[in-house]
Amino acid sequence: MFVNFFYELRRAGVPVSLTEWMTLMEALSKGLAYSSLSGFYYLARTVLVKSETYFDSYDVAFHNYFKGIETPADVVEQALEWLKKQIPPLMISPEERKMFEEWDLDKLRRELEERLKMQDGEHHGGSKWIGTGGRSRFGHGGYNPAGVRIGGESVNRSAVKVAAERRYRGYRSDETLGVRQFEVALRKLRLLTTSIDGEKDELDLDGTIDATCRNAGRLELVWGRSRKNNIKVVLMMDSGGSMDSYIDLCSQLFTAVNRSTHFKDLKFYYFHNCIYENVYVNPACIPRYAVKTYDFLRNLDPEYRLIIVGDASMAPSELTMVGGALDWTIMNNEPGLVWLERLARHFRHAVWLNPIPAQWWDARLYYGGYTITLIRKLFPMFELTVDGLEQAVKKLKAKY
Repeated sequence: MFVNFFYELRRAGVPVSLTEWMTLMEALSKGLAYSSLSGFYYLARTVLVKSETYFDSYDVAFHNYFKGIETPADVVEQALEWLKKQIPPLMISPEERKMFEEWDLDKLRRELEERLKMQDGEHHGGSKWIGTGGRSRFGHGGYNPAGVRIGGESVNRSAVKVAAERRYRGYRSDETLGVRQFEVALRKLRLLTTSIDGEKDELDLDGTIDATCRNAGRLELVWGRSRKNNIKVVLMMDSGGSMDSYIDLCSQLFTAVNRSTHFKDLKFYYFHNCIYENVYVNPACIPRYAVKTYDFLRNLDPEYRLIIVGDASMAPSELTMVGGALDWTIMNNEPGLVWLERLARHFRHAVWLNPIPAQWWDARLYYGGYTITLIRKLFPMFELTVDGLEQAVKKLKAKY
């Protein structure tokens, strides 16, 4: 049943397993979808989708598979049978309740047949004829509290419409990051420890139980220090030039990182295209904001987690030649690769986040791909997407 829907989900990128699919079939056999397409939509999503990052892909697959479904030809008989079983809703006005109380199935059948005989074409709007968008008892796309939907699909929260709205587009894992997603991913970058100095202001429940037992049942409270994040982070961002295309994204990233208060220490530095003798404490990257890169390395111990954000796209000479820096304020006495190698050797945990999609990192497809390839040999590089950032965080937490 719905085998093609299974393959549609897989094509949309939803990782559905056969075990989950069989679980859905079992749920359907027990009537848990309540013979409703909307019920099936929510049931299948609950059983088959393991993470909210796939909600949008699920909606795409659902809409592609079920779009255009029409009410079957025997809709009148089915609608009347449905009416026999329904209990009028409680939260309705007295006028609407009166309409429910006046329901007579035989009368409703005769009224429907008479309308069909009298009506000679399509009708949209109004309150009498069978059509769309009106308040008639018969039709679809409109509203009547005591109405019967004939044909089409419901416009009032039908499953197909819900899927078509794609309300979870922002949950996709291949979308570029926003402030919220970056903050969520950064929270995963933590190593909790009690070794940081501070007040012993947190009750040690296990220690209290143990001490009380050793004290013959007389309560003895044991206090300890709360666990703090021991992670120290230094963020270096490429500023200006080709990065101007990503200025909005970088602003969001800076905002998110700046909001992060759970790190033991957090520092920001900037560079233009590549890192040479100086790094900068301001995005303007001008001499008065410069800090000697040797001082930068001397003042930051190797336990800092280094995150570099940049497109890694530049003239090859900026990486490979003395004096290759295109910025006239910089005279690099050593090639950019030499300085990047120093950073890679100094920091035990370092990653590079690239806003350019990974499909363009190949030098055969993109001019900047050559320098991207050279830098990837020094730093693990990840896309600036939700998935890419999560992979980068795992890399930063890994033990060497």
